[in-house]
Amino acid sequence: MFKSIRWKFTTIYFMLVFIGMIIAGVIIVESFQRYHMNDVSRRLINLTELIKPQIERYVDFGFDSPEIRTIIQNQSELGFREEIFIISGTDYKIAATSTQNIGRSAEEFLDFELLVEGLNGKTREKNIIIQDAGYQIRTMDRVEPIRDGRQAVVGLLYIRYDLTDVYKSLSESKATIVRATLAALGITILLGFMIARTITEPINDVTEKAAKMAAGDFDQKVDVKSNDEIGKLAEMFNVLTSELKTSMDEISREKSKLEAILHYMDDGLIAVDRDGVIIHLNPKALEMLELPYRAERIDQILKEIDPDLTMNKIVEDGTRWSGSKIVDYKGSTLRVNYAPFENVRGIKSGFVFVLQDVTEQEKLDRMRRDFVANVSHELKTPLTSIKSYTETLLDGGIDDPDTIQQFLGVIDGEADRMARLVRDLLQLSNFDAKMANLHMEEHDMLHLIRQCIMKLETSYKPKNQRIKINAQETTLVSVFDYDRMEQVLINVIGNAVKYTPEEGKITIFVSRMPKELVLRICDTGMGIPDKDLARIFERFYRVDKARSRALGGTGLGLSIAQQFVEAHGGNIAIESTVDIGTTVTIRLPAVSVSA
Repeated sequence: MFKSIRWKFTTIYFMLVFIGMIIAGVIIVESFQRYHMNDVSRRLINLTELIKPQIERYVDFGFDSPEIRTIIQNQSELGFREEIFIISGTDYKIAATSTQNIGRSAEEFLDFELLVEGLNGKTREKNIIIQDAGYQIRTMDRVEPIRDGRQAVVGLLYIRYDLTDVYKSLSESKATIVRATLAALGITILLGFMIARTITEPINDVTEKAAKMAAGDFDQKVDVKSNDEIGKLAEMFNVLTSELKTSMDEISREKSKLEAILHYMDDGLIAVDRDGVIIHLNPKALEMLELPYRAERIDQILKEIDPDLTMNKIVEDGTRWSGSKIVDYKGSTLRVNYAPFENVRGIKSGFVFVLQDVTEQEKLDRMRRDFVANVSHELKTPLTSIKSYTETLLDGGIDDPDTIQQFLGVIDGEADRMARLVRDLLQLSNFDAKMANLHMEEHDMLHLIRQCIMKLETSYKPKNQRIKINAQETTLVSVFDYDRMEQVLINVIGNAVKYTPEEGKITIFVSRMPKELVLRICDTGMGIPDKDLARIFERFYRVDKARSRALGGTGLGLSIAQQFVEAHGGNIAIESTVDIGTTVTIRLPAVSVSA
């Protein structure tokens, strides 16, 4: 019942009135009580001021003198409700009183604390509760010291006022307030229920129509019966109904279009929610996977493809929720690309897995790698012969010196170029076969860069080029393979020297980040066109084949550099603008000396 907004509204209205009445009643009762208490206090003060001077005038005759008793008796005859006690300061007995307690000890039925305060010369007032035959009697007591001509305290004037009528009046007032509160609350419940009904009926109508819309019936209209907020709600509901119907029709068309695209696409597609439950699986994916059953969770499929490629491992690695992996599956080579998708609030709510059959592509790559290895081994023997024959000619086997020098130079140059090719091919082959080993030791990167520049002096000095190192530190010690990194830097800096014109400038920026070393080799050379940047690290790929061969390039330098850098756990990237220059950025893990 209390889940209804009508009862909630009525309850809130009831509580507001109830709390208001309670607060008002408390304030009224407290004010009424405070008024009566102040009135009684004033009566006691006035009575004290009236009889105390008269008593002090006859104090020398003794407290039991006829004059003092007459004063007390006169006050009693006037009909005052106060009880008056004259207490001797020597024996603490009641010397005169308006009651029948003359001669009794004051400590028996008067407040001891007030008596002590009065004997100390102080005037005090106090509310007292007296227990009498099972009843409680509330009184207000006041004590005044009586002084003689020397201002010494010789007795006490003790006055007591019975508050029974006051508290009776207060009780009647409280009962009246309670009756008024109950009447007001009854009226409040009735009015609240009636007012709430005028609000909840239109809301109930909107709720019923909304439920029908949720069931798929969008032909719902709400009657607008007023121009207030409820009426505006009804109007907006009708607008929402119309817009929602239009949107649902558009979504339905887009869904049909998307389903057709996914159904006929060449790649397999699997969409899952964040828990790994499959929400879409197109026919191409079923064809690629050749599953004997239709899986409900992605892990049932992924564990068949690659045990290391599971939802748990993808989600645990929160910094890399997207990626790509090539796996062998049932005689085929599949590239599995995965990435998260987000909901309207930007929260990752699932993943999309795209399966691509790259079997033929992988076969071509494998043939290419095999070709490189075979060519390397086939060229090794003739290269040795050519090198031996060249050395023989250089020793003087032919009489014509000019001819000897001419042919020897050509043969030696070709032999060196082929030797470099064989060396490069072997290095790449080793990395492809994962046979290459890195000799990781501590070295100074700045020292290595200077050594590489020194080795390239014969190349850049004839062209009047300037090479500058820009580093904030004098040494940058880290752990890396000195020989491999030397080859990387000679390849990269050598390319900058080759393709930078005379009087050009090459700047090498070196910096240490918290977790990596960053090297940027910037030149002012001819640059690389955008269409070639994506393939610049491919083996045997040359931007300008004729110029590269003329400069002695094999098309393998950057590929080798990339292999070496990635073997160190780093990466290499190239940015370039034609006729402006090229920047090669190398990032390596910064391993401290202490590590």
